[in-house]
Amino acid sequence: MTRLIDLSQEIYQGMYVYPGHLKTVIWEHHSHEETRKNFEGGFSYQSRGLLMSDHGPTHVDALSHLDPRPEAPSIDQMALDLFYGPALCLDVSFKEPQTYIGARDLDLALEGSGSELRRGDILLLYTGTYNRYHGTAAYLSQYPGLDEAGSNWLVEHGVKTFGVDAPSPDNPISRTYPCHMMCRAHGITHYENLANLEQLVGRRFIFVGFPLRIRQGTGSPVRAVAILEDERDERR
Repeated sequence: MTRLIDLSQEIYQGMYVYPGHLKTVIWEHHSHEETRKNFEGGFSYQSRGLLMSDHGPTHVDALSHLDPRPEAPSIDQMALDLFYGPALCLDVSFKEPQTYIGARDLDLALEGSGSELRRGDILLLYTGTYNRYHGTAAYLSQYPGLDEAGSNWLVEHGVKTFGVDAPSPDNPISRTYPCHMMCRAHGITHYENLANLEQLVGRRFIFVGFPLRIRQGTGSPVRAVAILEDERDERR
């Protein structure tokens, strides 16, 4: 039996976004009361306007966001298969906020998962940040991040794309952002602000997180979803 798990955070006005990014604003553009005056027979409609950063809610980064070279692709130029495919979720929630996730930590998480990480997989890292702090200011600063060795671990294991349930895969205290620099060097993109990853720890599944086709977008909000098959089949 197939089960879908929503990995996206709710989008709402006042939501916490990475410091410096555009705030999320939502307003009523048309109301039923206003629009029914323009029609006969009782028809009416409502609509809302949205103003947000392409890095505000649950989103994926374009390589142009990380790489200043003119040939770095924007989100509309990136291959769709980067945003879909077999995936595994590892538990690194044992790491304290503002500490570094190293290669050894990832080895331990993989060993403890009892699952196989295959080359070309999408890898999600459950840090526990969303579960602990979502909806509070602490969400923006109380999370761990990958160090250089941990970032290179992803490359060495052939990870296609990865994601975290935190505002960034880099430690918030870092001034060098080794994980983002790894992404720039190796052309690997990632998701930020995922949710509900505790439901996927140690499991293999299909990940879907397609971006909007934003011309020259530096990233895009996504509706990220995990597709879980029958537990008897998921480790095959």
